Amino acid sequence: MKDNLILTVYKYFLPSAWRRYKGYFVIRFLRLIVNTVTPFIPILFMPRIVDELVGSRDVKRITTYVLVILITEYVLNNLNGLFGNILERYSQKFENYYTALMSARIMELDFQLTEDKKALDQIELAKNGMSWYSGGLNGIVEPLFNMATALLTVAGVVVIIAGQAPLILFITLVLLILSASLNKKMNQIEQEQYAKLSKINRVFSYMGWELIDFRYGKDIRLYGAKDMMVNKWRDYSNMFVKMWGELSGKLIFLRLLLMIVDVIRDFGIYLYVGILAIFGKITLGVTTQMFTAAGTFYNSMRSLVMGYQDLCKRTHYANEYVKFMDYPAAIQKGTKPVGEGPHTFEFRNMSFSYPGADVEVLKDINLTLTPGEHLSIVGLNGAGKTTLVKLLCRLYDPTEGAIYMDGVDIREYDYEQYMNVFAPVFQDFKLFAFSMKENVLIQAKDTPEREAEVTQVLDKVGLTEKLSTLSKGVNTYVFKHFDEDGIEPSGGEQQKLAIARALYKNAPVVILDEPTAALDPMAEYEIYRQFNDLVDERTAIYISHRLSSCQFCDRIAVFSDKEIKEYGTHAELVNKKNGIYAEMFAAQAQYYQV
Repeated sequence: MKDNLILTVYKYFLPSAWRRYKGYFVIRFLRLIVNTVTPFIPILFMPRIVDELVGSRDVKRITTYVLVILITEYVLNNLNGLFGNILERYSQKFENYYTALMSARIMELDFQLTEDKKALDQIELAKNGMSWYSGGLNGIVEPLFNMATALLTVAGVVVIIAGQAPLILFITLVLLILSASLNKKMNQIEQEQYAKLSKINRVFSYMGWELIDFRYGKDIRLYGAKDMMVNKWRDYSNMFVKMWGELSGKLIFLRLLLMIVDVIRDFGIYLYVGILAIFGKITLGVTTQMFTAAGTFYNSMRSLVMGYQDLCKRTHYANEYVKFMDYPAAIQKGTKPVGEGPHTFEFRNMSFSYPGADVEVLKDINLTLTPGEHLSIVGLNGAGKTTLVKLLCRLYDPTEGAIYMDGVDIREYDYEQYMNVFAPVFQDFKLFAFSMKENVLIQAKDTPEREAEVTQVLDKVGLTEKLSTLSKGVNTYVFKHFDEDGIEPSGGEQQKLAIARALYKNAPVVILDEPTAALDPMAEYEIYRQFNDLVDERTAIYISHRLSSCQFCDRIAVFSDKEIKEYGTHAELVNKKNGIYAEMFAAQAQYYQV
């Protein structure tokens, strides 16, 4: 099973690592040679120095041996350090590359997986598996080269020891087996705790972020949520610390046993070699050599065994990344190219429920949206209005029925091309901490002509006055993450910027989900008044609780109890006796009159 896992990880990572970073493996090989040669310098030359000191005492020869040891070890140790620095840089490039692939993969997953705890946990395991535990490329490849180095060293040391003190090999091997079993147990404990720690760490990290993110600051202060937030953070912090404590306690005990094993080994070897020296079986120089060689043999054998255990551990963690990259997308990506339009959309007997939920959010929806039509969707909270447009944008797929564009099931279209059909502004839109211009352009390449276009669209949504107060104009950063001179736009300004982004995209279909919720009354009036102008001849879907906006739309769909209960023009619905829309409109009109 472990061998299969190791093979899976290396089949995934090594081919691309070799293609992109051949220099890494060259340096690894050179470091292998250096690490193999280094321990043999004192083993081969120290006995000669000792024998010369107690024998002929040839100063010239002794000096030569000392210089050889010092110069050789100096050169080899510095080469080893240099190679290590180079490998770290390669490893960082590798980690960045695969982290970018992971980020792209996250964006490819079905949007509904963002609400799936299992998927979120797997993402956390994958992130940790790539860097925290596996150690990236170094962590995955290093054990292989360490094992190769250890194997070559063992072979050389066995030749030296076997002719002088063969019992050393037996003592070392017996105690090594015990040491290996203890290390294996330590790795098992670490792996068992790994998944638990990753899940807690995800929540723990989120709580910590909320406490330092200024965007949560006003709500925390005004609602007196500080104690609740701190207590929750402290609870998860304590859970994290407790689990680490449990892990550390078990590992400390096992490491203590390992220390005892090492003491027994050293005592046995020193006693054996000492007896050989006392009875004249070996010279003083050979005695020194056996002590050094025995230590090297043990450490190399231990490195060989631990290298394999480390290999299993690190590939176990790295495999979490591989598992995530193979995580089922759960969304069908077609191949049919999307035409230029204009497009007709049709919902046919469409129903939808969220994954793991038995209750339908939308039920048996039948609706047609013609090219250039401006449709208003209204209804009480939770009626499924926003869910409907998310289904249209393929952030979700219907549970039953289907959605068609130009008579073709939207699941048959190329996913990325289909996404370009829409320019949405959702209630929970997000601005990026980039410049205002970059927030509008997004995918488009920046040019002087496009900067003028950005200024024009910002003027359309009512941000001209704001721009006039900014020394950097459209190049002013939103928020202060990248620029300390960045602005903190009001909720209304953020909403206008989001609308500008949607309009600039110039997609065939514009979706505005509560686009005036954060705007003042005058700004709201201007958006309504210019609505048709802003969307031009594009198809538009407009979701709002403020029914006065419906007068600017061609058709109105009234949602209630997960269904479309009423459908028609403002004039038709407002005059419908006992109609849902008529009652809602009258209630709002009365409110404004009062």
